[in-house]
Amino acid sequence: MPHLYTDRLELMTFTTEMMQAATSTREELEVATGYSVASGYPSETYKEILPYKIQRYRHFPEENEWEGLIIHKQDQCVIGDMGFRRSTDNPKEIELGYSIVPAYEGYGYATEMAEAIIEWGLNLEGVERIIASCDPNNAASARVLEKAGFTSLGEREGKIYWST
Repeated sequence: MPHLYTDRLELMTFTTEMMQAATSTREELEVATGYSVASGYPSETYKEILPYKIQRYRHFPEENEWEGLIIHKQDQCVIGDMGFRRSTDNPKEIELGYSIVPAYEGYGYATEMAEAIIEWGLNLEGVERIIASCDPNNAASARVLEKAGFTSLGEREGKIYWST
């Protein structure tokens, strides 16, 4: 992933080496990234899936190009992650996923980075649209997706689905 920059944020590739450090301690992740890491990153849920991602990216390194860490420029701090994965339903679609630590929620950071990564993603060869999903009770995530230009496709199987 190329570094992406917005007014307040930077997105840098979340390498497998950084992911390995994230499964250990915050201090190891700080050494691996060169940035401080906000309290609560990565979440325990995300830590559980990192070993799968590490294994997958070692076998398919090109997929790692779509996984990024969100850096708050002023604080020089990792505040979350954002990236894409190939849709399982349509090879011309990619799916957006993201997280921001609670201390940085509510300031528009997810929307700001989503707008930048969506613009980049829609210019990738073979990509025709970007999709996303969120829980129906996650109003903040739904608002991020709406502000970033997604349209709701409705609810099914306990999730709200979105598309650019």
